[in-house]
Amino acid sequence: MREVLIVAGKEFRDGLRNRWVLAITLAFALLAVALAWFGAAASGEVGFTQVSTTIVSLATLAVFLIPLIALMLAYDSIVGEDEGGTLLLLMSYPLSRVALLSGKFCGHAAVLGLSTILGFGAAAAVIVLVDAGAAVHDLSGPFALFIGSAVLLGWAFLALAYVISVVTREKARAAGLALLTWFLFVLVYDLALLGLLVGTEGRVDGGLFRVLLLLNPTDVFRLVNLTGFEEMAAASGMLSVMAGQGFPITGLLAILAAWTIVPLAAAAGLFAARRT
Repeated sequence: MREVLIVAGKEFRDGLRNRWVLAITLAFALLAVALAWFGAAASGEVGFTQVSTTIVSLATLAVFLIPLIALMLAYDSIVGEDEGGTLLLLMSYPLSRVALLSGKFCGHAAVLGLSTILGFGAAAAVIVLVDAGAAVHDLSGPFALFIGSAVLLGWAFLALAYVISVVTREKARAAGLALLTWFLFVLVYDLALLGLLVGTEGRVDGGLFRVLLLLNPTDVFRLVNLTGFEEMAAASGMLSVMAGQGFPITGLLAILAAWTIVPLAAAAGLFAARRT
């Protein structure tokens, strides 16, 4: 455990030194405030309108931004060490491969988690301070759930980035696979589900569709932040389909956690079996 903490501390300090924490925090805070303030501009309203509109707008932003940042943060964690010639040096220390990978993941998870909490938390604070109609007790619950699920979403894609980093031998290929992963999970998957619904004229089995939703961490994240907002039933596209699924929030959060644990365990197993 001590070795894991040492590696995690080193990765976290590197994140601070490379301005990752500052850059991610500022990006989240500025974009979140802008979305919260101008999210209803299309309907002729400017300023904070209601919690549901703000959370859904922020969830849409997070689905695009957080996975990409997580993948770019960690895609070269192992392959970068290998290509730079430092992996063999690290393996010469009294440090197991699982401990090395776990420490690196914990360090990156701390960087991404801290940035997400500070960025979106700052946005919530700005909304409360600037808009007198935004009550703390109305925002605290939905924002806490949103921030917690956003952290889990980021960790899930960090774990996927580690799988990519372990199975590749070149940083360029790892970067390409990371972008492909983002493209498939964030853009292609939901388009495929919509195509399935349109192609079957909505007659697809409900149980099958629910399972398909859970096979994408970005959809699980959306479901977490749609649950409890009845007005979202009138939304269009995939939002209206997701809003009526009735998943329990605790179960969805557990699935998001599983999306971190399973890929990370797979990455550890592949790294342990890999020939350096």
